[in-house]
Amino acid sequence: MDWVDLRSDTVTRPTPAMRAAMLDADVGDDVYGEDPTVNALQQRLANDLGFEAGLFVPSGTQSNLLALMSHCERGDEYIVGADAHTYKFEGGGAAVLGSIQPQPIAHDADGSLPLDKVAAAIKPIDPHFARTRLLALENTWHGRVLPADYLRAAHHFARERGLALHLDGARLYNAAVASGVPARDIARHFDSVSVCLSKGLGAPVGSVLVGSAALIEKARRWRKVTGGGWRQAGMLAAACMYALDHHVARLADDHARAARLADGLREIPGITLLGLHTNMVFVDVPADRLRELDAHLRAASVRISIGYLPTLRLVTHLDVDDAGVARVIEAFKTFFAA
Repeated sequence: MDWVDLRSDTVTRPTPAMRAAMLDADVGDDVYGEDPTVNALQQRLANDLGFEAGLFVPSGTQSNLLALMSHCERGDEYIVGADAHTYKFEGGGAAVLGSIQPQPIAHDADGSLPLDKVAAAIKPIDPHFARTRLLALENTWHGRVLPADYLRAAHHFARERGLALHLDGARLYNAAVASGVPARDIARHFDSVSVCLSKGLGAPVGSVLVGSAALIEKARRWRKVTGGGWRQAGMLAAACMYALDHHVARLADDHARAARLADGLREIPGITLLGLHTNMVFVDVPADRLRELDAHLRAASVRISIGYLPTLRLVTHLDVDDAGVARVIEAFKTFFAA
């Protein structure tokens, strides 16, 4: 029996058609700027999102790191959410490798950073303080789509205070599809955007950072410094191009299946549904039964992320179909009926 894997949308596998596109890719040495498929991907995303240039990199973690290091100098500061990926889940790279001080701010429930709190965190021009240079947002954040009004307000706020504005848009296209707007309408508020192609879009590897030509030139140098120079990367870029051509609109299917999963779990005694946001379902289960639940689900060929907290995140994606959602609901039902 095939596994139904709800740990993350990073577990997707290339489809046969995507593999064929990879096989047919025209390639060259990207460190020399000579890989035509990489160049096409970079320019396509830059054009699609309204920027001058793009840079293809191995991971979203590196893409965000390059953005931070290109916006900021040693001793500068960026303001970021206390539960944001760039702050909490990327190894402290900005501080470790860029000597950039993070200033975390608590998120509001919708994923936004209250702008009054951001304003209070901006440091005065004084040698005692790090220089506040950048505000970093995330969309989606734990599946939540940042409100359009908030994005406009954050853009004007950053301009008034001389801050650059970066978006960790790992799931930018989930946000766009859920909002019913082109991704460009979200990206236009920012000075740089990182887009991940290997999550819900289903490519095996890769993210693209977009921004001004000058910013991307800086980021290209830092990519090399941090060991991210590609050679014949066109085969990976071809998978990303295929994902953009064929897997964006279908993100709505993932959102619909997440809603179906939430509806099914909501009716099971012993489970508390905490939220449904795009392709993510959050539930609470009794903490003392976590390990037992994990073993039961694995016996039903269902994988979820089990940690030390009773809150579970279940993520739908390209490799989860309607039958898979039904199997997950049934597995939870039988466990809590026992």
